[in-house]
This record gives sequence, structure tokens and C-alpha cells, in this order.
Amino acid sequence: MPKKIEQFTYAIWWNVLLITFGSVIFAVGLKGIAVHHNFIPGGVFGLGLLFYYFNPILSAGLIYFLLNIPLFALGWMYVSKRFFYYSLYAMVVATIAYELISLNFGIKDQLYAAIAAGAVCGVGCGIVLRTFGSNGGLDVIAIMLNQKYNFGIGKLYFLFNFFLFSFSLLVLDIDLVIASLILVFIMSIVLEYTMASFNQRKLVLIISEKNKDIAQEMMDHLKMGATFIKSRGAYTGHDKDVIMAITNNIMLKRLEQTVFSHDDNAIFIVENTFNVLGSSFNKRKIY
Repeated sequence: MPKKIEQFTYAIWWNVLLITFGSVIFAVGLKGIAVHHNFIPGGVFGLGLLFYYFNPILSAGLIYFLLNIPLFALGWMYVSKRFFYYSLYAMVVATIAYELISLNFGIKDQLYAAIAAGAVCGVGCGIVLRTFGSNGGLDVIAIMLNQKYNFGIGKLYFLFNFFLFSFSLLVLDIDLVIASLILVFIMSIVLEYTMASFNQRKLVLIISEKNKDIAQEMMDHLKMGATFIKSRGAYTGHDKDVIMAITNNIMLKRLEQTVFSHDDNAIFIVENTFNVLGSSFNKRKIY
């Protein structure tokens, strides 16, 4: 990643912008779709909505805010001040947006509503998680346990939601609980896709008899790095170099054209990779 882009990505104003945008989208998904069908979207906000459905003295947004207070105290002590402030800002924006937004997308079918709510909320959460903060709630505990004890973030979400939905089965209609599970499933998929789409990379392996010419053109014309990996053909027993390169979707087609313009018999292997850390690529994310 070029230095200027790197500074831009790590700038405070950019993180605040992403957190604001993502938190508002998340609130729109909840207020515009989920609450009109009494869905439980999982996590701490899902717990807040469950309390609200049965005792609507306080709004779900305010309940969510109150539930976050002890969690943020732990985040302040055990993660970092930067993470705390970013996550606190995300939680405040999500709470205010939820309280102020009055919206109904008018989706009548329960299944369609679950899919739509999961998609919208997943985009919002994914955008926020691309910053140095989090969406608040369970994210604070998940990141804290992951950093201190290497406890998988997904495991904590699974355990919390398992108990949340198990309890929901005792007090809610089973069709509503199943629809809520569909919402959470769609939300997790969209969240992962949203995070990956920000900086997804392609790992390329090139096997060719003209690998030196290809590598030279990659460096000279495509301004792309290349690494030779020593290999040996199992059938021929001949030593050869395999080119390894990391690129993105934009440059992939140009790289493909470069390779086959030199060697029609080349082998061009592409693998998706979620993220690449170090060197001229992304820095390791430290909260």
C-alpha cells in the first residue's frame, strides 16, 4: 500500500467517517425492517430488543446503551484507549440513529424481511469493523478475549447467540426465532463479504518457461512485485522457478494478458486471499 494511501486509511477522520456511515446503516436495518417483525438480530442489541419486546418502558436503543456500559469499562481497561473511543463513538451513533430514525420499508413477508434486514445490518457492521473500533456490544468482549487469550471471536458470538436464541425459544414463537436465525446468518455472510471487499487480494502463481521475461515486465510495466519460488517437476525432475505475486481484481486481467502474451502454454493459478499484511501492503491491525 503506498504511503499516502496508508496514511489516509489510518487517519482519524476516515475512521470516524466509516464508523458514522456504518452505524447509521446498521440502525436503518434494525429500525426500518427488524423491529417491525419483532426479530432478534443477535448480540447485545438483540438482547436489548428482547427486553424491549417484553417490557417497552425503555426504548431498545437506550437498553442497548445501558448494557454497553460495563462492556466498555472492560474495553477501557484491557484493550486500548483508541479502540475504546472509536467503539464508544460507534455505539453512540448507532443509539442516536436508532432513536431518531422513523422508517418502515414495508416488507410484509417474514422471510424476505429477515434476508433484507440481515443484508443491511451486515453491510453496516462490516463497514464499522474495517476501522480501529467496533460496533460496541459483544465486539468489545470478543476482541478483548481474542487479544488476551486467543479465544476465537466467532466462538464467543456462537456461544452468546446460542443462549440468546435458546431463551428466545421459551418466550417467542418458533417461526419468529427461525426467521431471526436466518437474519443473523445472512448478516454474518454479508459482514464478511463487506470486510473482504475493502482490500481483498489475489494470490497468483505462474508456471512458465519464460518466467524471467514475465517477471521483468511485471516489474517494469505493471509496477508489480514478483517472487521466484524454487520448484521441481515431479515427472521431468527439472528445476524451475514459479512466479508468486499478489495483486487485486483491477490488475488481475492485465497480469493475465502479460503472462500469456509471453507464453501461450503458461499455467496461471489464482487464489482468493482475504488480507495481506506487511511490506508494501497493509499494516497489522493493532487496536
